[in-house]
Amino acid sequence: MGVASGLPKLRESAILFATNLIYILLQKMTKHTHSIDNHVWQRIVLQGKGWVFTPSDFADLGNRTAVASALMRYLAAGQIRQLSRGLYDFPRQHPVLGVLWPDVAQVALALERKDGLRLQPAGAYAANMLGLSEQVPARVVYLTDGPSRQVAVGPTHISLKRTTPKNMACAGRLSGLLIQALRFLGEVHVTPERITHLRNSLPAEQRAKLTADLAYAPVWMRPWLLKVALP
Repeated sequence: MGVASGLPKLRESAILFATNLIYILLQKMTKHTHSIDNHVWQRIVLQGKGWVFTPSDFADLGNRTAVASALMRYLAAGQIRQLSRGLYDFPRQHPVLGVLWPDVAQVALALERKDGLRLQPAGAYAANMLGLSEQVPARVVYLTDGPSRQVAVGPTHISLKRTTPKNMACAGRLSGLLIQALRFLGEVHVTPERITHLRNSLPAEQRAKLTADLAYAPVWMRPWLLKVALP
């Protein structure tokens, strides 16, 4: 009788213990979720308006599901914007124009970090970056050592084109940008006036490094690059 009468109390104590344990675990999980959310937001704010990012930029803060949940909450609150699948930005605001689209260069950096590839501006975009052309292309071309694909960001379409190792040898350096820009202009359109513009607009320290990459430029282009590199 004594043992039997004590079972309900024992069962009640076990249920109470389990309930308290579940509550504690839920509290810890909630605090952990809030902590990840806060750390994700702190990183976004630290990078500043205009930053383009992917979930992989927060891989050190938590697992993929937790990071994705944090980004979804900030997206729903209108604090960040989704540009395409897995690609977000902390949008800039203009007092007259309103919310601005991100710089293409920021998108390229995000893709490089996410996929571990290299990108080299090419075509009209490369020429425009150096002030050699006023043409602002609706389709921006990047050469890459990764797979070819298309990325749409607002009104801009970014085309990633897989190319040869030689074309990527100077990626990330002034020489790579110059080679692609002059290639876009073509031999007959590279003039002394344009070379003077480059010499006046580019830092002498960066221009001096061009000679190290002459072997990667077409033969017709090398004399022009040497002129740009002059002190």
